[in-house]
Amino acid sequence: MKPLAGTAVIGIGNEFRRDDGVGWATIALLCEREARRPLPSGTELAQSDGDPGRLMTLWEDKSLTLVIDACFPPAARPGRTHRWCVAPGEMPHPAAAGRQSTHGLGLAEALCLADSLGRGPGRLIVYAVEGADRSLGTGLTPAVAAALPLLARRIEEDVRKHGERTRRTSFEPGSPPV
Repeated sequence: MKPLAGTAVIGIGNEFRRDDGVGWATIALLCEREARRPLPSGTELAQSDGDPGRLMTLWEDKSLTLVIDACFPPAARPGRTHRWCVAPGEMPHPAAAGRQSTHGLGLAEALCLADSLGRGPGRLIVYAVEGADRSLGTGLTPAVAAALPLLARRIEEDVRKHGERTRRTSFEPGSPPV
């Protein structure tokens, strides 16, 4: 087994389903910002449609994976962002049947499948942004678009903290978190 190293930042979504494109829009913003202030070496930014096989390929061998996706709870506050740090060995429960999603399988199902195949991510942080509109069309609603700058800053901080922690403590890539 290869040691874990580097960071994957993955925006999941569909840019043709309005607010469901928030993951892709966040990656686009991070790419723009990286031109001014590069992220640590070994950081990869990627857009994904959420296909489990493609997600596994993106996070494979990474010591840190950050995922950005839209969520559409019944009483949504568009633009509100939730940050979830998955503890080592913790697995989310797959969404209930009939859930409202534009993905065939959700992130929880992809993580369960990856875990069963031994291809799960290293440390995982999930950002879920509440959306208002997932109808056909392009462009985020104003409230969701307004959340992007702060979201991008929070993601950059997570990536840099992980890089600093690794350098400061001289952990070998793939060392278990303490």
